[in-house]
Formats: sequence, structure tokens, C-alpha cells
Amino acid sequence: MAGVLTLGQWLGGPDNVKVESTFPSSSRTYSYNFAQNITGWTFNLDAQTVVVNSIAYDRTGEPNFADSQIVGYFNSQQVSTSSYIAVVSAALGLVNVTHPPNLYTGGIIPDARANIPLLVMGLTWTQPAITNQPVQINTHRIAKILAWEPGVPPTNPILESGYHSLT
Repeated sequence: MAGVLTLGQWLGGPDNVKVESTFPSSSRTYSYNFAQNITGWTFNLDAQTVVVNSIAYDRTGEPNFADSQIVGYFNSQQVSTSSYIAVVSAALGLVNVTHPPNLYTGGIIPDARANIPLLVMGLTWTQPAITNQPVQINTHRIAKILAWEPGVPPTNPILESGYHSLT
């Protein structure tokens, strides 16, 4: 059995997530502008690596997940909010979120067309309740297609310790 969920089902649809290709050792900072005062808001950053059976690419090089299925996963990880989330200006609603390197440390098949690790980062923010408005909780996800690089074991991720198969 190939998998239980399509990638779109697991991520919540193609309009809900940004997808990019990167290396496991890469780190990047994203700037969020909430365009309102965020005093009292709380933030949470977590990560989970799933393994996708295959990824097709269209003529422009954009990933097409129409036939992709998640075949397994690694346990989720909590990322330190004090180290990787910086409120630049609460009054203006400006926040910098850094995705740290090496959240996935397992093997990757070089030039993989099968069993590709996909690191999904989730930033969740919670707005406290105010008059006539309950607590608001929202999440933004970024999926990172991980590519092999020197220093990464050239092995199949489904053979790594900690891998959980969906089949």
C-alpha cells in the first residue's frame, strides 16, 4: 500500500502552504507583517519531516503534488521560540521567524525521485480574546523539499531510525 494521505490532504490544500526547495543545512529568516498591534500575542514554531513517495515537476520547475502521497514521517519537533522568533515591533506587528538548520538529520537519496523528505514548518500565533471576539489561533506553513548535499548520508530516508511508515 503506497500511502494513506495525499500530500494536499495532509497539508490542507495547495493554497494553504508555500513550498520551496532547500538543503538540510540551510537556514532562512521570514519577515511577517501582521499590520496591527500584536501586544499579548503568543507564537509557536514546530517542524515535522514527512516522506513523500514521489514529486513531479511541471515545465517551469514548480513541484506538482497531484500524485504524491505521504508514505511515512518522523516525529514532530518544537523549535525554540526565544531563539528563533523575534518581535521586531509589537506596535506595528512586525515579527521575524528563523527556520533553523538541520531539523532533519537523516539520509537523502541524491537526485531523489522517490522517498523525498519534506520538512514542514508551522508558525502558529494566538491572539488573546478581546471584547466581542474570542481567542483567534492561526497557522502558516512552509514546506521545504530537502535535497541531498555533501555531508548528508546518501541513503533512503525510510531506512532511518525514527521513521514511522504509514503502511
